[in-house]
Amino acid sequence: MSTTAKIEQADAVTEAYALPLAEINPARADRFQADTIWPYFERLRREDPVHFTPESEFGPYWSVTRWHDIMTVDTRHDVFSSEDGIALANLAAVAEQERVMGPRRRRNAGFITMDEPEHMPRRKAVTPTLSPANIQKMAPLVRERAGQILDGLPIGEEFDWVDRVSKELTAMTLATLFDFPFEERRKLTFWSDVVTNMPGHGPVKSWEHKAESIFECFATFQELWNARVNAEPGIDLISMLAHNDATRNMGMEEYQGTVILLIVGGNDTTRNTISGSVYALNKYPEQYAKLRANPELVLPMVSETIRWQTPLAHMRRVAKEDFELGGKTIRAGDNVVMWYVSGNRDESVIENPNAYIIDRERPRQHLSFGFGVHRCVGNRVAEMQLTIIWEEILKRFPVIQVVGEPTRNYSPFVHGYETMRVVIPERT
Repeated sequence: MSTTAKIEQADAVTEAYALPLAEINPARADRFQADTIWPYFERLRREDPVHFTPESEFGPYWSVTRWHDIMTVDTRHDVFSSEDGIALANLAAVAEQERVMGPRRRRNAGFITMDEPEHMPRRKAVTPTLSPANIQKMAPLVRERAGQILDGLPIGEEFDWVDRVSKELTAMTLATLFDFPFEERRKLTFWSDVVTNMPGHGPVKSWEHKAESIFECFATFQELWNARVNAEPGIDLISMLAHNDATRNMGMEEYQGTVILLIVGGNDTTRNTISGSVYALNKYPEQYAKLRANPELVLPMVSETIRWQTPLAHMRRVAKEDFELGGKTIRAGDNVVMWYVSGNRDESVIENPNAYIIDRERPRQHLSFGFGVHRCVGNRVAEMQLTIIWEEILKRFPVIQVVGEPTRNYSPFVHGYETMRVVIPERT
């Protein structure tokens, strides 16, 4: 860590404990970008684990920061609804986007924003594509592509790992899942970045640029739907939606919302965990040495990275009725944010949670995929890609060196990296 980064971390600790509790807004995007979020969540877990922020750029909301309280909210879908969206929404950004794109009916924005009983039949429509059997069939192709990516990397020259490896592998895999034109796969990466960023961040130049790009995405996937719905059923995600009784007659907005869910879910989370693994192993060189000495630790290392990185920092729900949690009364209609990024560092559940330890006794003990009916439908695909890329890395490179601090996302939702400069000194 650079001297500047250490000063920022020290300042964050001072401010986190000096602020009155009522003034703590843990969703500030600038703190996520600066990686100074940790002392705020640490204080909330200790002093106010079910915390109310009365005023913020997102409006008023509750923060749930401890493991067991998060589990309660995540599994009580009878009390906490997903229908209004799964992420905190910046109110000014929503107004600008609706000014340009027109109002959208959130209720039809894809199955992740549906409650039971509507949610599960639609979710099941895509599960065959993401089943263990189909993932096993895909694995050799993913391995071949991972090898091609790694063999094309420069030796002894600085380059951006996020772009050359993390984005490229996930784009290849996502294109396969969609049966999307392979030569145009980076459009999927671009559209994911457009959806999750505001103007001035990521590739988004303006609200008009964001709208144009999203409409291009929708038009492209409408063409894919039209082609697949009249063809023989395939195993790709679009065919599954087009030929399943629960989804073949869904409205346009529901289809568009489902497409966005699958693009972002299949892109951002995996690629940021791939990047996070390289960053974490550099931050903890003794763990990197442990991995190189025993490549069988790849599997637990993948799980530990998913916990330590937590690629989606939070999920939001809306209370459908008054509910008592942690001695606080959450009222019907209140926004409730489950901070997975905090629950994964809960000292009362995970020993030495801030440390990155690749041979933990229970490596799969994490909240990153969520729990209950909305548990991440693509979690096995993510784990498969991470496992394969590291098995192939260890065959080729003694070490990958991170050069300086990475550039992080300006987002309290997608917890990841814009760029990360690395050097590979030599091949094995």
